Amino acid sequence: MAEEIQPQSEATLRVVAMPADVNINGDIFGGWVLSQMDIASGIVAAQRARGRVATIAVDAMKFIRPVKVGDVLCVWAWVERVGRTSMGIRIEAWANKPRKGTSEMVTEAVFTYVAIDEDGRPREVPAEDAPWPND
Repeated sequence: MAEEIQPQSEATLRVVAMPADVNINGDIFGGWVLSQMDIASGIVAAQRARGRVATIAVDAMKFIRPVKVGDVLCVWAWVERVGRTSMGIRIEAWANKPRKGTSEMVTEAVFTYVAIDEDGRPREVPAEDAPWPND
C-alpha cells in the first residue's frame, strides 16, 4: 500500500469525535463521519456556487478505517468538477490521533451538489471569477 500523505493546506473542518457518537463496537458512527463530510463539502460547494446548494449524491464513498473517541476528524474538500448547475466535491477525512501522534485517512468520497435559487430550483454555477450576489 502506498504511503498516505495528509493534505498540507488548512482543513475545511476539524472536529473532535465524542463518546455520544459511538456505535455498539465503540467506533464512531459512519453516519456521523458522513455528516461532517457533508458539512465540509457544503462549505466548499456554496463558496464556489456563490450561494445556496443542495447535496444530490454521495458517490464513491469508501470507509477505510474506524474513527475512535478522542480522534480529531479533519476534513479536506475541494472542487473536482463544475458543470452547468452541479459540482463534484472531492473529500478526504483523516483522523488525527493526539495520544499516538499519528494521522490516517479514514474515508474519502465525491459528493455532488446542485446550485439552487431561493425557491430551491437549480440555477447555473457562476464563472469562477464572478462576484458574490449583492457585492
